[in-house]
Amino acid sequence: MKLKRLLALLLLCLALPAAAADPLVLRGRYIVQTSGCNTCHTALYGMLGGNVPESDWLTGDKVGWRGVWGTTYATNLRIYMQSMTEEQWVQKGRTFTSRPPMPWFAIQAMSDDDLRALYRYVRSLGVAGKPAPSYVMPLVTPRGPYVQFPLLPVF
Repeated sequence: MKLKRLLALLLLCLALPAAAADPLVLRGRYIVQTSGCNTCHTALYGMLGGNVPESDWLTGDKVGWRGVWGTTYATNLRIYMQSMTEEQWVQKGRTFTSRPPMPWFAIQAMSDDDLRALYRYVRSLGVAGKPAPSYVMPLVTPRGPYVQFPLLPVF
């Protein structure tokens, strides 16, 4: 009886992708879903109430975020993380800063395990999509669509 269970478990593990067997990949998926990563890094995610196929997650967006800092674009994380090792990503996470509206301080606040989980999940998705548009300097109007932030806070 024990041999049958062990054999069934072994067959199940062989049938699953290796990434699915890694608990950090599942944790990374949870972090992406609950930390708002998809809101910016997945086109139309917020507008569609999260109803975007997982195969399209984290591929960046061509909609810019324009303010006094210029115009920034959500990076295609599936391309970005392919060029670094897990250790490089953890180190990057400790010192990461970025222009608005990216909440870089949230990345810095993550534990090493959270950063590893995020990295493994993004890498498990594989490369997809195109690079996001390049940063546009302040006072230069971007060519594509963008969200305009007010110059001064409105209360």
